[in-house]
Amino acid sequence: MKLATGTVVNGKIVLDGDALPEGTVVTVLAREGDGTFVVPPELEQELDESIAQSLRGETIGIAEALRKLRAH
Repeated sequence: MKLATGTVVNGKIVLDGDALPEGTVVTVLAREGDGTFVVPPELEQELDESIAQSLRGETIGIAEALRKLRAH
């Protein structure tokens, strides 16, 4: 997994730094407005617990996370 940033120019994403290999599949997450978001009340507690788990070092690697996502 690689994180890259860029800017949209004439409808295409121009990456900062090194180019990705041809054929790389990407997911684009674009900021909107001021970059803030609203967490619905029913998810706020879950988000707080997830942050606490991360701070305690209770994390999994990206390969395992992707495997779990693909299983769903």
